[in-house]
Amino acid sequence: MNVILLEHPRSYSNDRCNDIANAPLSACLNSGYIGGMLAANNIDVTIVDGYLEQLNYSDIEEQIAALTPTILGIHLVYHWEDNKTFYQFIEHVKQTYDIAYVCVYGFYPTFAYEEILNRCPAIDGALLGEAELTFLKLAENFPTIPSAGIAVRTTNGIVATRGEVIIDVDSLPFPQRNPSSYSFGEVNISGSRGCYGGCTFCYINPYYGDSKRLWRGRSPENIIAEIDAVMQETDIRYFYFTDPNFYGPGRAGKERVLKLARLLKERHLHFGIEARANDIEAETIKALTGAGLKHILIGLESGRDEALKRLNKLTTVADNEKALQILRQYGLEPSVGFIMFEPDSTLEDLKVNFDFLKRNALLDKLEISVNVLYHHMIILQGSSSYKALQEQGRLNISVHSTYEADTDYRSPQVAMLAGMMRDMTNHIFSYMKDTWELSFKKDPIMLEKYRLLNQLLVQSFEDFLCLMKNGELSIDQRNSYVDSFHHTVDGIMV
Repeated sequence: MNVILLEHPRSYSNDRCNDIANAPLSACLNSGYIGGMLAANNIDVTIVDGYLEQLNYSDIEEQIAALTPTILGIHLVYHWEDNKTFYQFIEHVKQTYDIAYVCVYGFYPTFAYEEILNRCPAIDGALLGEAELTFLKLAENFPTIPSAGIAVRTTNGIVATRGEVIIDVDSLPFPQRNPSSYSFGEVNISGSRGCYGGCTFCYINPYYGDSKRLWRGRSPENIIAEIDAVMQETDIRYFYFTDPNFYGPGRAGKERVLKLARLLKERHLHFGIEARANDIEAETIKALTGAGLKHILIGLESGRDEALKRLNKLTTVADNEKALQILRQYGLEPSVGFIMFEPDSTLEDLKVNFDFLKRNALLDKLEISVNVLYHHMIILQGSSSYKALQEQGRLNISVHSTYEADTDYRSPQVAMLAGMMRDMTNHIFSYMKDTWELSFKKDPIMLEKYRLLNQLLVQSFEDFLCLMKNGELSIDQRNSYVDSFHHTVDGIMV
């Protein structure tokens, strides 16, 4: 038995350059964890990372030809378009190299398996949710196919059955890593799975097939054992925790974080985390910064309590502001998740959000402003918002995939401003992708250009919001304002 796990190349779209990832960061370790599980059970497995290694299809085919796998597993990621070219590639290599079984796994196949199996006959099955145990059963018992954890074609159509959720995450072998895993200056590590929240836009818990918001944390000792093993292989000393919720719930979650902080401090490393605003409190942040915490992302999402309730965020504006105050007290300037435009947003919501951002000094840097003034709520299959809007008859499914959808804003004025901000920020992003490194290195000329761009963007948002409150703009007026903005940006960046 020989298995290849493929991370396929990802395409880049200028129109979607700043849309949130269509799979959470935690998905980046999917292949590694499956590979670790197979290797621990003496199954020959190779990870081919076409994404991090920037391989083209010819490069990938060479590796498939050399290894001639029995099973080809693919971490299938939806990237805002049809996967026709990739599906053709799968059909080609399966037939050419007589691959007995092709399966896909990840967030996209978990929710859109029917679409995928219908579009690509060469794909034999789609693994659902956590795939380690299902893939192990497939490899150990092939050609017998597991009865759970997979979607397959039958004479009665496509049948999908969920597999078991791994409660004891310490029981998982450490993820398998390639040299490419260390190619971007940090090591991704997972300290937990799931979330105890229930945000309407999120599909973390549905991915695991869990309706109970089950957060499962690894023990600090288990995490440290993996870090120690990695530190023996590489001189990289920056780790990024890919958990959507680094903290666990309640007092037990806090004690776990404090213990982990003590162990991390002994390793003299740096790390980043992601957390909910309501988990941020002084004792743990003091311990974590003392242990090497350098970066944190918190999902604020809104500066208005009514909007936070609509999003089922289970936090308040007071939680958000307290979290910012504590983080800054200990020298951390957080990255923030923020949804300026949601389906039911009103102009008043936008004004309150804008005031919140200004009041909390979240519009002082272009790198933050260009995100928080732009983001709309992306609606992906598996989230409760997708289901609710579908039931309301408001869901507009993408022509590319059932996995992606949007909806009409209730307010035409909000819709127009959202479109304007998308156009304007995309224009700025087109420059930032080539200049961000200079800004990061504190180049004085680029810093001044970014300052001017930020000033222009923040003022434009405020001006357009006032215009909208005084009445709707015509399409010609809208286009004229956007064109003028682009022209000014071009002048700054010359």
